[in-house]
Amino acid sequence: MNAPVQPSFAPARQREVVDALRRVLPGHCVLFDEEDTRPYECDGLAAYRQLPMVVVLPETEAQVVAIMQTCHALQVQIVPRGAGTGLSGGAMPIADGVVVSTAKFNKIIKLDKYSRTAVVQPGVRNLAISEAAAPHGLYYAPDPSSQIACTIGGNVAENSGGVHCLKYGLTVHNVLRVRMVTIEGDVVELGSGALDAPGLDLLAVFIGSEGMLGVVTEVTVKLVPKPQAARVIMASFDDVVKGGNAVANVIAAGIIPAGLEMMDKTSSRMVEPFVKAGYDIDAEAILLCESDGTVEEVEEEIGRMTAVLNASGATAIACSASEAERLRFWSGRKNAFPAAGRISPDYYCMDGTIPRKKLAQVLLGIAEMEKKYGLRCANVFHAGDGNLHPLILFDANLADEFDRAELFGAEILELCVEVGGTITGEHGVGIEKINSMCVQFSPAEREAFFKLKRAFDTAFLLNPDKAIPTLHRCAEYGKMHVQRGQLRFPDLPRF
Repeated sequence: MNAPVQPSFAPARQREVVDALRRVLPGHCVLFDEEDTRPYECDGLAAYRQLPMVVVLPETEAQVVAIMQTCHALQVQIVPRGAGTGLSGGAMPIADGVVVSTAKFNKIIKLDKYSRTAVVQPGVRNLAISEAAAPHGLYYAPDPSSQIACTIGGNVAENSGGVHCLKYGLTVHNVLRVRMVTIEGDVVELGSGALDAPGLDLLAVFIGSEGMLGVVTEVTVKLVPKPQAARVIMASFDDVVKGGNAVANVIAAGIIPAGLEMMDKTSSRMVEPFVKAGYDIDAEAILLCESDGTVEEVEEEIGRMTAVLNASGATAIACSASEAERLRFWSGRKNAFPAAGRISPDYYCMDGTIPRKKLAQVLLGIAEMEKKYGLRCANVFHAGDGNLHPLILFDANLADEFDRAELFGAEILELCVEVGGTITGEHGVGIEKINSMCVQFSPAEREAFFKLKRAFDTAFLLNPDKAIPTLHRCAEYGKMHVQRGQLRFPDLPRF
């Protein structure tokens, strides 16, 4: 690994910004010493790091307003940050900017069992909402793998999903209202507590905007009743093509499982010693298919799914007989990322989405890329909605392995676009996929994205240079595409 990233801002500018912020915030809410700001230098995409000039941790909405007004007046760029579990570099600091952490906004303001809603601050953990709602027989449906740590503000920024998003939807389908502060310091409410709100659907625009339009201070989420019963099928396949086709067959049969996940042999062999989930480590692919609802609904759906999976060539089928076994089956999928550390010093987690019927084709394409780049790839999927999470395994201590991993990842995303998919599903674009946006969208489309950002942030102070590539960047990426050996982000500090 290289030496830690060094400060790259002017000390005089830092003093100016710190003095201005300490006039509107308590001193303990403003961090500027290197030992205090170092933990904020990256998010879950740890390959790219930048030491922030200042970090602020506001405790009230009024303080957020004051921060925004101060930074707007000084023309200081801002990066909003939740728990930092994001995997696309969306919360990576800017060299001479301010990181606004919402970690102290961690209260559940109101939970209404009758309207089945919860009003929460952005620093509330995803899982904490379900824990608070459990006594009322309710829970919050989106369940990303990081749900024990990720916060609802970050979920809103990235439009997070999870293993149950096939049936229950992404964050955008489970949020009714967002209260946020613009870069000028105006407090704006998007959406409402009702099923619809008057005017343009700006709530859907804001969710998934990766901190580029405003800073969240409050969120109203929908809660759903905890199902009476839930069971999961684990189906084994001796061929990844059969497994991929089985996913499409389940959906084609008119079945919408609560969860439909796929793992290849590399993934299951990586996970099984770690969590002992009971996976078939000899299978080329396994599917996890969950049904929930009333006891009668689950029994009927499990029977239908079993028939489809057998007809699709499953070599073995096991069905959870208890809640403990159901959770054990899911524990392997939920722990796929940390389990990668057992077989590789480093991994690079990609995120793309494809049509379900193209799963087998893409898996075969990734297998060819493994040979091309000389790297292993463990494949885990939100297979039901076509959301891929290939884990490219590499060793950063070996020359050029990370460069090859990045090129490998970029080619996977290009394949996703080629088969009619998209370059992201739930991780966002951030800095990781900004070049791949050049492959997905035309110059006119990218300019439309910039026009939307200007409507909220004319000065481009909120999380700039993320998510939307400039014309110049796309031109440079085109040159790199030809040469194929250069770094994707030559201007960013790495490791």
